[in-house]
Amino acid sequence: MSTDLKSRFLQVYDTLKSELINDPAFEFDEDSRQWVEKMLDYNVPGGKLNRGLSVIDSYQLLKGAELTDDEVFLASALGWCIEWLQAYFLVLDDIMDESHTRRGQPCWFRLPKVGMIAANDGIILRNHIPRILKKHFRGKPYYVDLLDLFNEVEFQTASGQMIDLITTLVGEKDLSKYSLSIHRRIVQYKTAYYSFYLPVACALLMSGEDLDKHEEVKNVLVEMGTYFQVQDDYLDCFGAPEVIGKIGTDIEDFKCSWLVVKALELSNEEQKKFLHENYGKKDPSSVAKVKELYHTLNLQGVFEEYENASYKKLITSIEGHPSKAVQAVLKSFLGKIYKRQK
Repeated sequence: MSTDLKSRFLQVYDTLKSELINDPAFEFDEDSRQWVEKMLDYNVPGGKLNRGLSVIDSYQLLKGAELTDDEVFLASALGWCIEWLQAYFLVLDDIMDESHTRRGQPCWFRLPKVGMIAANDGIILRNHIPRILKKHFRGKPYYVDLLDLFNEVEFQTASGQMIDLITTLVGEKDLSKYSLSIHRRIVQYKTAYYSFYLPVACALLMSGEDLDKHEEVKNVLVEMGTYFQVQDDYLDCFGAPEVIGKIGTDIEDFKCSWLVVKALELSNEEQKKFLHENYGKKDPSSVAKVKELYHTLNLQGVFEEYENASYKKLITSIEGHPSKAVQAVLKSFLGKIYKRQK
C-alpha cells in the first residue's frame, strides 16, 4: 500500500468527518460539534487501518485498471465505514471488558470527561455509517445491498461477542466449556466476518457483483479470519510486547484462547487439573506456570504445524477459484497475514 494511497485515504476521513459534524439532520451547536469531532479523532483513525485500506486494494485488483479519483473516494468511504464499525465495537467492548488502554492510549471511556457518555458515543458511531452510505451511495444500484451487508455483519459480530461474553463469565470459571468448536464459533462471528469478509464484500458490490454468487469467497475469508485470530492468540502469549505493541493478558483474563483449548486437548489428567488451578488467575506466578505448561506441551511447535497446514489449505481453496482477479484479492490478504510477527 503506497503512502500516497494512505494519505489519500486519510484525506477522505477529513471530508467524511466534516460532513458528519455538519449533518443537516441535526442542529449542532459548537459544543456538540466539538464533542463529536474529538470523539471521532480519538477513536476512528488511530489503528492500523488495514480493514479500510483493503477495500481500496481489493477493488483495484478486481477492476484490474487504475482507479479514477471518484472510485478511490468511494472505495475509501466504504473503507472508512468499516473503520467506523470497528470503532463502535471497540468503544463499547472496552467498557464491557473494563479495559484500560487501547492502541497505546487510555480507552475513550477512561477519560475523566467521558465516562459513560462513551456508551452513547458508541451508538453515534454506529449511526454515522448509514449517514455516510446515504450521502455517497444513495443513487447506486448496490445501495440496498450495502445497507444489508453492514446490518448483517454487525449482527454476526455482536452475536459473536455475546458467545464470547457468556462463555468467559467471570463468576463461573469453567474451563471444560472451552473447546476448539466454541473457539471457532466465537472467532468466526466476532472477528472474521467484519475484518476479512466485509472489506472484500464491499469491493465486490462496487464491482457490480452479486454477493450470493460468492459464497466460496466468503468461506475462504472466514477461514483466513480464523487463522488470523489463532495467530493473535499465539502472539498474545509468545509475541514480543515491543513488537506487538501490547502486553498479552489472555491467561489472566481467562480468555477462550486457541492455546488453552489446544493445551486442554493435549494434556493428561494431572496437567488438566494444573490448568484448571492456574488459568485465569491474576498473579504473575500462576501466569508463568501456565506458560511453562504451554512450553512443556510444545504449543509453539503445534502452532507452527497449524500455521503450515492452514496456509496450504487456504492456497488450495484460493487456486480453485475460477476468477484470477478474485484469486489475486484473496492471495493479497493471505500474503499480508502469513507468518506475521504483530
